[in-house]
Amino acid sequence: MSMSLLRSAAIATMFCGVTLSALSQAATPQKNRASMETMQIPSHGSLMNGLMYVAEGAGPHPVVILLHGFPGNEQNLDLAQDMRRAGWDVLFFHYRGAWGSSGDYSFTHVVEDVASAVAYVRDPANAQKLRADSKHIVLLGHSAGGFAAVQVGAADPTITAIGLISAADMAGRIPENLPKQAEPVARARISKGLAAEGMAPLSGTSPDALAQETLDHATQWRFLANAKALSTRPLLNVTSDDGLAGMDDALAEAVRKDGDAAVTSVHFATDHAYSDKRQELSAAVLQWLKGLPLK
Repeated sequence: MSMSLLRSAAIATMFCGVTLSALSQAATPQKNRASMETMQIPSHGSLMNGLMYVAEGAGPHPVVILLHGFPGNEQNLDLAQDMRRAGWDVLFFHYRGAWGSSGDYSFTHVVEDVASAVAYVRDPANAQKLRADSKHIVLLGHSAGGFAAVQVGAADPTITAIGLISAADMAGRIPENLPKQAEPVARARISKGLAAEGMAPLSGTSPDALAQETLDHATQWRFLANAKALSTRPLLNVTSDDGLAGMDDALAEAVRKDGDAAVTSVHFATDHAYSDKRQELSAAVLQWLKGLPLK
């Protein structure tokens, strides 16, 4: 046999071996590898688009429910990847009426939707499929997602911990006992701010409707009204130079005074999206998660 034929035969054998090896690996996938699972989460007659970053290993893994803000341009999915590498399952989803999820968007619906996401993780069949430890669920919310984390965390004492990243106290700037005649001015101010954030990803609502909703629920939505209910669990309070730090720090201080020594506060000199502090933000979140009592 000529050298040319020998060389051709050797190459063919090599490629055949590679192909067979690849087929063998495809036929027997690695068990319990890190993965991403998509789902639609039911919430009050609508379906929310979601995905779970499933951590490597048999688990069950503690769960972070990652809550985006209004309207959700910064979704913090880099944090999701980092938390998964640290051994956490991370559930991310879009609220009703947001980014293609069915239904209408409202702040009341956002709060209900977070509770629906918690219920989804706690369903035994879902927890088994996702290798999730449904007894250890952490809410981590950015901006309006932080608002939702406060509301749901306060209402559900079985949530393990609450993490806030530039949490938006939706009613924090509304004066208590606002006179009825002053409501139009307050509503216009809130509406203008919401419109400036951008409404394109949202359906079934308007800036004026959301502003009126905020006025209607101002008393129960104020962060300070929920401090006592949050004081039984660890709280992370991350702030930036976006104008929200004062209200967020006031909540953290109120929680401390109500008896919770497990309050962690971190400040970064950056914008609301933490644009130039992403790695530092991730490190702060991971350090806090590492210290949570998960027994």
